[in-house]
Amino acid sequence: MLLIDLDPQGNASTSLGIARSERSPGAYEFLLGLSPLDDCVRPSKIPNLAVIPASTSLAGAEIELIDMERREHRLVEALKGDGATGDARTRWTTVLIDCPPSLGLVTLNALVAVDAVLVPLQAEFLALEGIGALGTTIDRIKKRLNPRLHIVGVVLTMVDRRMTLSQQVEADVRAHYGELVFGTTIPRNVRIAEAPSHGLPVLIYDNACAGSQAYILLASEFIRRRRTAAEQAISHEPTS
Repeated sequence: MLLIDLDPQGNASTSLGIARSERSPGAYEFLLGLSPLDDCVRPSKIPNLAVIPASTSLAGAEIELIDMERREHRLVEALKGDGATGDARTRWTTVLIDCPPSLGLVTLNALVAVDAVLVPLQAEFLALEGIGALGTTIDRIKKRLNPRLHIVGVVLTMVDRRMTLSQQVEADVRAHYGELVFGTTIPRNVRIAEAPSHGLPVLIYDNACAGSQAYILLASEFIRRRRTAAEQAISHEPTS
């Protein structure tokens, strides 16, 4: 599996223990075609998980992309490679892309390159406005640039069931998005917040905590959904 960290904050890279001094060349150079794939990939502490880390240089990519040809397809073209390194999507069975919270050109490149979007939604009121804008953007990209694109699910995060607000947000999201919302929710959890400071995912830092157990359940639910979707796609294929 390959993880591409496209967020200039680099939180995914930090959580996987990649020091800031070791992040170049990384996602910035890969996206802009300045360095080949193999120079940008780093191993992680997770078996079979490779990472293209993020640096603060990605913040400037928004401006640099504006005047480039096929600016929305830079990541697609980088993933295809130059013939020497091969297509990244054939080297890894799964490519995950961690996007910045803004809907700029960097995020647009990710949405053009992927098949599916998994939306983490913080259980707070203002997050509801953000998911509405994301849904509109995805519809436009699907029509103009990437017909495969779809939302595979919405994950409620930082849920505190002691708070009425969390309960209200969850009820509103489930009423509006229905089965797109995963049954599993991720709770507010101190161990999740502590893990990045140790350069570890929470599942390694403390796999017995409530946050880790929730992520394990989420992964199981995600796999079941993808398997069901694949089976349904096969069953709807025309027979000769």
